[in-house]
Amino acid sequence: MPSPAACVFDNDGLLLDTEDAWTRAETTLFERHGSVFTMEHKRDLIGSSHLIAAGKLEVMLEQPGEGRALMAELHELVMEEALGALAPRPGAVELVDALLAAGRPIALASNSPRAFVERVLISAGMRDRFEHVVAGDEVANPKPAPDIYLAACERLGVDPAQAIGLEDSPTGIAAARAAGLTVVGVPYLEDLVLDADVVARSLADPAVHAACGL
Repeated sequence: MPSPAACVFDNDGLLLDTEDAWTRAETTLFERHGSVFTMEHKRDLIGSSHLIAAGKLEVMLEQPGEGRALMAELHELVMEEALGALAPRPGAVELVDALLAAGRPIALASNSPRAFVERVLISAGMRDRFEHVVAGDEVANPKPAPDIYLAACERLGVDPAQAIGLEDSPTGIAAARAAGLTVVGVPYLEDLVLDADVVARSLADPAVHAACGL
């Protein structure tokens, strides 16, 4: 695999360990509405854009037409959770720092809203490492559409075909593939099957470093 011109990172569950914050918020939301949040719900929601998640929440909580309100409530809950300490995923800091040291351009491409992305990057001490950040509320169509990755590559000034996308969910991988990137998959949930060009258990895996040109 030739050395890429740039590397574009997903955020939730790939760069930062924010999925626990989302799970706590989702659990609270379900409890408020008289239901129990399960791992099946988690598998279905992981990687979803806010609009798609809103539709799923309507079905899960049996509240037709209330998806946007439920999503707004969930957003408030997860923003509160994001005030706590958040850790990078295993190998994330080391990989990002190695890429920066090698002069390899990087960007962040997240389906989450800009306010959440900024808060968690700052909380985890990672904000100053990313000059280019594209959030889900800044494009016409979030993942699995290619818009976020295309916007990230445009800001980096690289051809998507010469870039690597790093993802932890099928939704994100579909977006990166649609944009034309080579995809590295590191599943957040161990039983997730990812259709990526390279699949590894963590960002510390030598295969991930090799795919990123290190």
